[in-house]
Amino acid sequence: MRAIACHDGEMTIADVPTPTVADNEVLIRVAAAGVNRADLLQRRGLYPPPPGASDIIGLEVSGTVVDVGGHITEFRTGDQVCALLSGGGYAEFVAVPASQVIPLPTGVSLHDAAALPEVACTVVSNLLLTAHLQPGETLLIHGGSSGIGTHAIQLAKHLGARVAVTARTPEKLAACRDLGADITINYADEDFVEVIKEAGGADVILDIIGAKYLQQNVAALSTGGRLVIIGMQGGITGELNIAQLLAKRAAVIGTTLRARPTYGPGSKAEVVAATLETTLPLLSNGTIKPVVDSRFPLADAAAAHARLDSGDAIGKVLLIVDE
Repeated sequence: MRAIACHDGEMTIADVPTPTVADNEVLIRVAAAGVNRADLLQRRGLYPPPPGASDIIGLEVSGTVVDVGGHITEFRTGDQVCALLSGGGYAEFVAVPASQVIPLPTGVSLHDAAALPEVACTVVSNLLLTAHLQPGETLLIHGGSSGIGTHAIQLAKHLGARVAVTARTPEKLAACRDLGADITINYADEDFVEVIKEAGGADVILDIIGAKYLQQNVAALSTGGRLVIIGMQGGITGELNIAQLLAKRAAVIGTTLRARPTYGPGSKAEVVAATLETTLPLLSNGTIKPVVDSRFPLADAAAAHARLDSGDAIGKVLLIVDE
């Protein structure tokens, strides 16, 4: 099969063996693959795949089931699906545990469905399973126009939360407002801490920045607030004002998705099951829609990475594999 091979940060098309399915897996003919910041890090040698995972880049795909393992009853050949992966997405075929496969939502195109698994599972695992976001609470999303941000805005509004976002251009802030954001903050010329404090503080903060925003995020939390850190774009080491954290009875939580086990408590299977229950109906009835910034052929993976790395994308960048 064709797949993207990566050597010293350079990506090229290569012929590699087609994977075979284990008893708990399905084989998917890939239609499209989502591009994520983790992919950029892996390409640079900074984010190796978990033990046992494919070393081919790619954490989510959409496509058609072409083979099923001996223990699989919930999917069959011909089913259109999307899937959360530990790796292997930039290829014509991928084998994935059936517990990480999501049926194609009604009304979502097969290509656009590749924009869903990573963001939907990340948002559910962090806003619902970790932060327990409640109706009427205020959620602050850093990077509101990102793939995760655009999805989180829609789910949080459905849940009845008030949503604040940060972004760096008027166009990105406008896109967030169109998706339902109540408070939009241009971090290039506004102090998000002051804006959020004036709004009563944030009950939950979903943060992709990490160390750079740690002190400011704690300052922006309300009493009982929960800061959930899911990225490190602003560094890995920062100072924490413990006195402020204690006074607010607040929590700082770090999570990741790729390194979770396949099964068991806190596993990918558990997150996908919660996503199927919570988000799949909202995708099928149009309450939540995938936001796609751009599409690139598989052979142009480098251009797709450049688009995401530019910081200009609004929503997801996709690789189209079946054309």
